[in-house]
Amino acid sequence: MKKLLTAILCTALLGGIAIAQTGVKQKRPKVYEYGSLLVLPPSGVKPEMPPAVFDHWVHRAKYTCRLCHADIGFSMKRGATDIRAADNMRGYMCGTCHDGKREYEGRKIFRSCSLEKSGAHDQYCDKCHEKGKNEAKADGFFRFSDNLPKERLGNGIDWEKAESDGYITPIDFLDKVSIKRAPLAVQKDFALEAKVNELPDIIFSHKKHTFWNGCEVCIQRCLPGSKKE
Repeated sequence: MKKLLTAILCTALLGGIAIAQTGVKQKRPKVYEYGSLLVLPPSGVKPEMPPAVFDHWVHRAKYTCRLCHADIGFSMKRGATDIRAADNMRGYMCGTCHDGKREYEGRKIFRSCSLEKSGAHDQYCDKCHEKGKNEAKADGFFRFSDNLPKERLGNGIDWEKAESDGYITPIDFLDKVSIKRAPLAVQKDFALEAKVNELPDIIFSHKKHTFWNGCEVCIQRCLPGSKKE
């Protein structure tokens, strides 16, 4: 009887997994599309061009998470940041960097939005408002990631090791945007007790998190009265 019950439970479990894999489970994005977001116009606004596409890997290779999500103010919840062309043109949101003046490694960053009608600016519009498949973006990702340390999750790049080994040097300060902060002493690692039997405790490393996120990204979401997203 015990063997029969075990067989029934195993059959039910395998059947549940099969169902989950056929309809419930989402399709895994391609590595160069992992973390990419469509920036849709605000509700009620008629779009005049295709949605803008934001690629995380392009920006993560150059800037820390903290810089964008704390200093500039992008929400960490999809669709929660109201991004408008008018705000970009005033130097906010995407326009903080994409203003046609700020530089990265000696080259000016292209301007994100403008009222100018010129062939050159149309090319800039197409950089974000993609009208079709952008094969060059895929090629760019593979050329960029070819020599970086790998891992099996996300888009396959071990970002922490890439930074610690000097393959990338993300910027964590923007002039006239960021506030200079005194460096904080690195806190000791601590253990988070596992809630499931037979699983080891989770070791939380401050050192690994503070470089990319600072303290603000995590702590401001845990303070009393803060909106948890």
